[in-house]
Amino acid sequence: MGRIATIGFFDGVHRGHCFLFEHLHIEAQTRKLSPLIVTFDRHPRSVLQADYIPRLLTTLDERTELLKPFGEVVVFPFEEICRLTAVEFMQRLRDDYQVQTILMGYDHRFGADRLRHPVDYRRAGETLGLEIITQGEYIDGEWHVSSTEIRQALENGNIAVANELLGRPYQISGTVVHGNGIGRTIGFPTANIRPSDAQKIIPRPGVYGVEINSEALIGRNCCKGILNIGTNPTVGNKETTIELHIPNYEGDLYGTSLSVRFLEFIREEKRFDNLIQLKKQIAEDISNL
Repeated sequence: MGRIATIGFFDGVHRGHCFLFEHLHIEAQTRKLSPLIVTFDRHPRSVLQADYIPRLLTTLDERTELLKPFGEVVVFPFEEICRLTAVEFMQRLRDDYQVQTILMGYDHRFGADRLRHPVDYRRAGETLGLEIITQGEYIDGEWHVSSTEIRQALENGNIAVANELLGRPYQISGTVVHGNGIGRTIGFPTANIRPSDAQKIIPRPGVYGVEINSEALIGRNCCKGILNIGTNPTVGNKETTIELHIPNYEGDLYGTSLSVRFLEFIREEKRFDNLIQLKKQIAEDISNL
């Protein structure tokens, strides 16, 4: 069976991407083709610009899993693909994946020659017997839904906007490592999380309400908690840490993997005069979950 493909990095697999994938399915049904999503192993700019450090919404594994419900997914190594012209890339899709039609997003360009306009891609496609169609931008009220908008929202601590544009709670995953143990001495033990991917965006410093997923939480595979991102100024930390408190949980999570989904921004991080005030504030934070 022939395929209709759409191409992109699709960081975040947000509502704008889902809008494109919905139309991919509509066009596939109309043409009696199978939907194919083509993505890349690395952020294109990290290959094209030596000094570019990606700030990602999704890891490759997360992105692949989020894409699977929308169709067959193929991941190309961008370092190899970036050398191909638009015609060469389309020819590979045609010959190796039986692609007959390509659905392009409103602002997407591909190929080392970077053709400028959709009409240029249509003409190039015609030389290979491929149909090139385009899809307009997805706009939600005042929001132009994009990965850039979501990154900015996270950096501003605006979790509500980020989650609305994503269509789901923002998530980070990592391993629980040893911290300074201060939380346990005041009755609120914390799990210090080391993110599994250093390129993932960490929301701005502050206190957040989160939902936790971990196989280590026996009988409580999914529960709510308080997450603090920052330097813990009350106890004089210098490095930024990610510390999770799970109310009413007793157990050793060191070395285990877990994921947290950001539900809400509770408050700014602040310095308290003493640990008694800090303890009182944490109890209040928990009551706001």
